[in-house]
This record gives sequence, structure tokens and C-alpha cells, in this order.
Amino acid sequence: MFDFNILFDFSRNHCVAICAILVPANLLLTLQTIIFTVIGYPQVQVRKAALVACIPALVMLFHVYSWLMIGVVMAPTYILFFLAAVCLSINFWAINYYSRLVYSRE
Repeated sequence: MFDFNILFDFSRNHCVAICAILVPANLLLTLQTIIFTVIGYPQVQVRKAALVACIPALVMLFHVYSWLMIGVVMAPTYILFFLAAVCLSINFWAINYYSRLVYSRE
């Protein structure tokens, strides 16, 4: 069986490096999804961009969860959790918005 404690320990030990990669990745990939949606790229490309952008957001949620499991409740944990939740929401909105936009044109 896979031991999640090893993964959570890795996440806590390398927090600065993980956050240094995940924060810009979340922002840039979500921005790419927004741009693809606004410009009107095909639904396939918008959906792919949104799914790729969801990966670092989910990783950040698990990273923050590893801190919350041991009781670290500080401003950065809430800020990172909020950032990941907003990025996920925007990506799910982009998928749903494009679907509604296509159906409303028909």
C-alpha cells in the first residue's frame, strides 16, 4: 500500500520550492485558459488548457492539506488554499462557459 505520510513529509520539507513552482504555474495556466476562452479558441483546446491548469491547482490543494493535517493554520495556508480554489473555479467556469456559449449560438 502507498504510504501518504512520505509524500506529505516531502511536501512539508520542500515547501518553498513547491510553492515557488505552483503559484506561478497556477496563475499562468489559468490566465492561458481565460485567454483561450475570451479569444474563442475551439472547445477542445479550451478544455485541454483548463484540464492542464487544474493539475497544479489540485497539487497545491494537497500541499496545503498536508500543512493543515499537522495543525499549521497561518495566513499563507489560507492564501494558497484560496488561490488554488479560485484557479479551479475559473477553469471549471471556462469549460462550462464555452459549452453554454456554443449552445446559445445554435
